[in-house]
Order: sequence, then C-alpha cells, then structure tokens
Amino acid sequence: MRVSYKIQDRFDFGLFAPMLFLLIIGLFAVYSSTINHPVAGDNFYKHLIWIIISLFIYFFIFILPKNTIRISAVWIYFSSFFFLLLVLVIGDVVFGAKSWIRFGDFGFQPAEYAKVGLILILAYWMSKEKEKLSDALTIVCSLAIGFIPVILILAQPDMGTAIVFIIITITMLFWNGLDLFTMFLILSPGVVAIASLFGWVALLVTLLLVAAGLIFFRKNIFISVTIFIFNAIAGFAFEYFVRFLKPHQQLRLASFIDPYVDPTGAGYNIIQAKVAIGSGGLWGKGFMNGNQTQLRFIPQQWTDFIYSVVGEEFGFIGCMFVLILFFIILWRLLKLATNAKDRFNSLVVLGVFMFIFTHFVINIGMNLGITPVIGLPLPFLSYGGSSLLAVIVLMGIVQNIYKNRLEQV
Repeated sequence: MRVSYKIQDRFDFGLFAPMLFLLIIGLFAVYSSTINHPVAGDNFYKHLIWIIISLFIYFFIFILPKNTIRISAVWIYFSSFFFLLLVLVIGDVVFGAKSWIRFGDFGFQPAEYAKVGLILILAYWMSKEKEKLSDALTIVCSLAIGFIPVILILAQPDMGTAIVFIIITITMLFWNGLDLFTMFLILSPGVVAIASLFGWVALLVTLLLVAAGLIFFRKNIFISVTIFIFNAIAGFAFEYFVRFLKPHQQLRLASFIDPYVDPTGAGYNIIQAKVAIGSGGLWGKGFMNGNQTQLRFIPQQWTDFIYSVVGEEFGFIGCMFVLILFFIILWRLLKLATNAKDRFNSLVVLGVFMFIFTHFVINIGMNLGITPVIGLPLPFLSYGGSSLLAVIVLMGIVQNIYKNRLEQV
C-alpha cells in the first residue's frame, strides 16, 4: 500500500525558511561592506552567484535517493583527505595560512569540504552494527578518523578549522554513547591548557575542578593521580606550545585576553567590531549608514566580522533577529537528530548541528571580544564561496534525511 505524504512531511520549511532569511541578511551586509570598497567592490555579485549555485546543489542533494549519502561517505572523506594533502603542496598562502587552491580566479578551500567528509565518515563508522563504543580500539579509531586530518590542517596552519574538527569528533562520539568519564578524560587537558592562558589563578582553579571530577567518578587512586598529573602537565606545558605558533597567532591569543595589548594590530579588529556593534544602539544607524562599515575601519569586514555590520546598521533588533534565526535552525537540527530512527542519520544531523553551533558561537564571540580571533566565518552570512557551499551542502543533506525519516530503515 502506497503511503501519501503532505509536502511539509517531506520538506522542513521550519529549517529552510530561517536559512533563507539569514542568506538574505548576509547579502545586505556583504553589499553594505563591499560595494564602495576599492578592492572588494564585486564581492557582492560573487556572493550572490555562490548563493544561487549552493541552493541549486541544496535541492539536488534533497532529491537524491535514500542511502545515497551513506554510500558516498567514504569516497567524500578520502577525496577531502587528498585535497588537504594537495593544498600543502600547491596551495596559496592567504593571511598566513596555506589553505587555498587556485584555479584562475576561482579559489577552493579544501578544509571546508573536509568538514563535510568528516561528519559523514564518522557517522558511517559509528553507525556500523559491529562497532561498540565500549571497545577502546573503536574509540581510538574514531578519534584517529577525526584527528588525522587535524594534523594536515594545523600544518597549513588553520587553528580555527582544527578546533571545529576536534569539537565535532568528540561530540559525535558522545552522542553515539561515549561515557562521561571518557569524555572527561579527553576534554579536561584542553580545558586546563586554555585556562592557563588566563594566569596562575585560573589554572589552579581548573585543576581543582579536575580533582573534584576525579573524586566524583571514583576511579582507583593510581588512575586518578595519573590523570591529574597529565592535566597538570598540559596546563604548564601549554605556554611552551604557544611559542611554536606563528607570531600573528600568538598575538591573537594575547589579544583575546586583552585586546589593548596590541590595539593597532591583532586587537584592532576586536576593538573596532565592538565599537561598531555598540554604536548601533537599539535600531541601528540604517542600511549603508554605519560609520565603521562605510569608512572601512575593519579590514575584510564582509568575512569573519560580518556580524558587526548587522549590529551597526540594524542595531540590537537586527542582532537579536539573527540570533533567533540561528536558534530556530539549531533547535530543528537537534530535534531531528533526537527523533531520527536511523543511527547514521542521527549522527549526521548531530554533526551538522555541531558544525553550525561551533561556528556560530566562536564567530559571534569574536565580534563581541569573548573568543579568540581564529578565522571562522559566520554560517550563511559571511562572504566566502567554500564555506557557504559547505554549510548549505550539509543543510541539503539534512533535508534529504528529513524527507526519508518516515520510511522504514
């Protein structure tokens, strides 16, 4: 017996509509920040073309037959791995990172494509019936799948994308059943290392929290002491690790803690972005009327700092509208990931959720001066063909999963 579905049962308008609104807002913001710029004057038209191309691919992915995404996962991952290797050989250096492959006027950023491959291969691997997360070897293999590309990305170097890879990998492991203690074991050294940036007090407080966590989990004394020592080493050694970073990366970390350490250099964008958002007030200065935007106080404002354009020209109301649209998308994704009957589909949607959530939180934080400037674009709004295409492809995959969610697995 053939089952008939209504269009809303096959297509999630609650996911598509806020995405479309964000794309439109992004178009206005890119237009305002580039149209009078001597170098980036044609970026608006390029951005518009990329949106049209991306939406075409979005609907193409939506109509693909069931299981096409699953079957393609391995191929997409290994092809993205190949491009990550290739960019280290023939890539162009942009803003200190060898992360672009050029084909004439066309630029391709393999790390963005690799994010798609990462989510699909992790979902494919973790959803295999024979794999159990209680098996330590399976956990190590899952971490290797996610972290080996990180090595290639750090070689560019691209710290922001590497962080996204790590967060997606660990979160998908947790969603698939990784126990809290193992999560604690994986995450705590990183948290301690980051806390060390803020001085001895923050480091000691974090180590005390680690000790409290070890008491909570009630492991034997040898395991607990070993883990605590490892965390302490991570905290004290991080300062030496920072010395191996590029000078501009070190300045970004220093400016994250205090933007006025280098107010005309690494801290400049943060300061100007905060000024732009604050000057917008409740309603904003109006489209094309923002002083910081039109006088080009923030270099490359149409990319990582696009949110400051919204804040200055559309004010608090415009900023809140953007946040609400993102919250709707994230809520719909989390709901679909929770309700998906198929393990692969649930993991893919959760991976897309974390992709957007991580970019969203870090980028907005960059604009507000509460997270380091690590070069992550704001999904749907920032100018950039590779990043825009990656997020819309992932949203198309989600729509394909939504279309097939009512069918038997």
